[in-house]
Amino acid sequence: MTSHATAPYDFSTQVGHLLRRAYQRHTMVFQQYIPDSQLTAAQFVVLCALKDHGGSSIADIVKATVIDQATVRGVIERLRARDLVAVEHDPTDRRKVVVQLTAEGAQMVQQMVPFGHTITEKTFGDLNPAERVALLYLLTKMCASNGEHA
Repeated sequence: MTSHATAPYDFSTQVGHLLRRAYQRHTMVFQQYIPDSQLTAAQFVVLCALKDHGGSSIADIVKATVIDQATVRGVIERLRARDLVAVEHDPTDRRKVVVQLTAEGAQMVQQMVPFGHTITEKTFGDLNPAERVALLYLLTKMCASNGEHA
């Protein structure tokens, strides 16, 4: 058995490299199939989280989406500029802001979800049903092993 220190290192077979390539492929598919060219995957995820959880604080959005706070703040600003979300101070704690979907934002999510399903299908590509289940299981398990919950 070869130790890791002396084993040849082929970056192209490493899990991080393969995950990055899979993510790049997914991003390309997202951009190809989402009809709103201004909508990014991160923006779509934030809109979906707000649809699922209702008005949420920045911290709650970060927790739900597992997107870092600085990125979430930028995403929210871009969504607010498009009138897809509204940002208001929490009436019980003025230091806290609550982000909510506007009517336009709710309509956007409703219109984009079918495309989201198509994007998922296209991202899976030629994987058979068993491979799809296995992939989702393994990715979920990897995320959970890092203290994250998918």
